[in-house]
Amino acid sequence: MTRFASFEARERRRGGSALVTGTEVKPPQGGASCVVTTDSESPRLQRQNSHVQSIELRTHVFIDSLQPQLAAYMGSVSQGFLPIPGDACLWMEVSPGMAVHRVTDIALKASDVRLGQMVVERAFGSMALYHRDQSTVLHSGDVVLEAIGSTIEQRSPADVSWTEVIRAITPDHAVLINRQNRRGSMIEAGMSMFILETEPAGYVLIAANEAEKASNITLVDVKAVGAFGRLTLAGREGDVEEAAAAAMRAIETVNRRSTFR
Repeated sequence: MTRFASFEARERRRGGSALVTGTEVKPPQGGASCVVTTDSESPRLQRQNSHVQSIELRTHVFIDSLQPQLAAYMGSVSQGFLPIPGDACLWMEVSPGMAVHRVTDIALKASDVRLGQMVVERAFGSMALYHRDQSTVLHSGDVVLEAIGSTIEQRSPADVSWTEVIRAITPDHAVLINRQNRRGSMIEAGMSMFILETEPAGYVLIAANEAEKASNITLVDVKAVGAFGRLTLAGREGDVEEAAAAAMRAIETVNRRSTFR
């Protein structure tokens, strides 16, 4: 004596925008019927969307064309697909850290981008996406921003903690830099060195790429994860000065499109 409720009956039991479904039970003597209902999908989906939109966007860095040294460096630390020079790249950092898994899932399902890196830290999570076509990378980024209810302007601004050009590095200094946890090229005694520290960390990537575009320098180290990002590059004094200026212009461009909090 039990049957599934008809479509018309379900329509009559619509509560708000959620459709309440269930099993209709009728006794044999025509008594009053009752309906055993189950939770609607709509509240669950609403809770899920609200959860996703609580994700905080910290860093959104789009690189139109990875320069050779930066592409090689990122390949040396990448655990996923390796970038090649000329690839477009999107680096995003979100909070809380584990939320990067959800953000990554959204981005990869939105287009044919390749995942090069995904890092879960104590408080933040970061990912790097690559593709030869800039529009493909931008599309995935736009879909993520829409999903979390954010915009590029709402990302955290780049706070420069330290920047400096040190001229004519001494041999002892050069040896210690080269022996540290360095993934890039070595620095030689007598070279000039530009160093930059930013918060959030990911902004050193755009600074490094623009510096390499602008001048003939050697990329020594680029650390884009952690509480602070750190960039070290070296070369002749004039080249380093030019690269430093390009790096700082890139940071200023980021801040012009970011909302200061």
